[in-house]
Amino acid sequence: MTSRLPQSEFAARRTRLMAQLPAGGLAIVPGASMQTRNRDVEYPFRQDSDFYYLTGFNEPDAVLVLLPGRSDGETVLFCQGRDAEMEIWHGYRTGPEGVVQHYGADEAHAVAEIDQRLPELLDGHRSICYSIGTDEAFDGRVRQWLKTVRSRSRQGAVAPVELLMLDPLLHELRLFKSEAEIGLMREAGSISAKAHERAMQRCRPGLFEYQLEAEISHHFAMHGCHLPAYSSIVGGGANGCILHYTENRDQLRAGDLVLIDAGCELEYYAGDITRTFPVDGRFGPEQKQLYELVLRTQLACIELVRPGVLWNEVHDLSVQMLTAGLVELGLLEGEVDVLIEAGAYREFYMHRLGHWLGMDVHDVGDYRVAGEWRPLQPGMVMTVEPGLYVSPHNERVEPRWRGIGIRIEDDVLVTETGSEVLSAAAPKSVTEIEQLMARAQHS
Repeated sequence: MTSRLPQSEFAARRTRLMAQLPAGGLAIVPGASMQTRNRDVEYPFRQDSDFYYLTGFNEPDAVLVLLPGRSDGETVLFCQGRDAEMEIWHGYRTGPEGVVQHYGADEAHAVAEIDQRLPELLDGHRSICYSIGTDEAFDGRVRQWLKTVRSRSRQGAVAPVELLMLDPLLHELRLFKSEAEIGLMREAGSISAKAHERAMQRCRPGLFEYQLEAEISHHFAMHGCHLPAYSSIVGGGANGCILHYTENRDQLRAGDLVLIDAGCELEYYAGDITRTFPVDGRFGPEQKQLYELVLRTQLACIELVRPGVLWNEVHDLSVQMLTAGLVELGLLEGEVDVLIEAGAYREFYMHRLGHWLGMDVHDVGDYRVAGEWRPLQPGMVMTVEPGLYVSPHNERVEPRWRGIGIRIEDDVLVTETGSEVLSAAAPKSVTEIEQLMARAQHS
C-alpha cells in the first residue's frame, strides 16, 4: 500500500528528527513483524506507527537507520528482498531497489544483510538513539552490533558509547499534526461518525451487540478502512458500565441504552467516537437526565479547548460539572468541593476526560512537561469523553439509576483560535438521536 500522504511529508519528518539528534548520533527505528494468530495463520499486518510515520513503508521486518550528515546518504532502509517463489505465497515485495525508487531512501539493502552492514554504519558514531526496552529481541540485536564494532577496535573501528531513548524526540513530533495529517483525521472522523449514525438507524430490540458491530465494520470497510482503529465496544444495558467491554455478544433489550465506542483507521490515522443511545429509540426519564448531564459537560469541555489552556483544566471542568450534577440528581450527597476532594465522583466517573489521538488511538506525547501539565497548542488532537457509569451492583443509589452507562466522545483538534470537532457529524443531542431513530423505524 502506498500512502496518500506525499513522500515529501515523510522526508520532512525524517529531516526534522535528524536535526534534533545529538551530535554524532544516529537513529534506528525497527518496523513491525508478522504476528501468529494460530498455528500457521497470522494476524493482518499493521506497521509500527513510529516506523510508518518516518517512511510510509508498509512491509514487515524492515529497519530504518538515519545518519545525519552522512555523505553517502542519510536515510538507509533494510527491507525484505525480492523472492519470486515466496511472493507467490505471501504477496509482492518492494525490494531494496523499489524502496530507493518509491520511498525516498538514499540507500537500501535486504534485511538479511543487516548483521553485516549495520556495524559498519555504527562505526564512528558517538550514540545510538532508538526505543530502548520496547522489544527485548531487538535490544539483543543492538547489543550484538555494538559488540561487533568493539571487536574491530584494533582495525580502527570506533564504537558508540551511548544508548539514548529516541521516543521523547520522535513522539513530540508526532504530537503536532500537519495539515495533511489533519485532513486524514478529519476524514477518519467523518467516516466514523457516519458509522455511528448507521448503527443508530439499524438498532432494534432483539438484535445482538455483534450485529451492530457488524454494521459499523461494514461502513468502515465500504469507505476504505479495512480495520477499526481498536476493538469496537458495543455494550447494551449494564454492559455499557464496563469501560473496555469488547465481547459484544449479548442481545439488546427495549428500555436499555447501548454504548458504542468505535472508530475507523484511515491510512494509519484513527477516529475514536463514543455515542450512547436508546435501543428502542426513546430515552427513559433517568437515562435522559444522566445523558443530558454528560452532554452538557462534554459541550462545556469542548468549548474550553483552545491554545494555552492546560491539559488538566479541561478534565477538572468535567469533574466539577459531573459531581455537581450527581448531587443535583441525588446520586451523591454533600458539598461539591468536599466530594471532589474525597474523590467521591470516581464511583461514577473513573477515567480521565480524554487522551491524545493520532496514528495510535491512545497516541504518543507527554501530558506533562517538566512536571507540569502542558498547555494545549495548535495541531494537537485530543478526545473529549466524559462519562457516567452506575454499576448494576451499586446499592447506594435507587434501583432506577442502576445499570445505566453513558459516554459521549468526540475527536477535537486544537486550532489557532479554539478548536474543531472532527467527529461532529455523529448525532448526539437527545432530539437528534430520537428523531433519527424514529425516521429509521418508519422507513
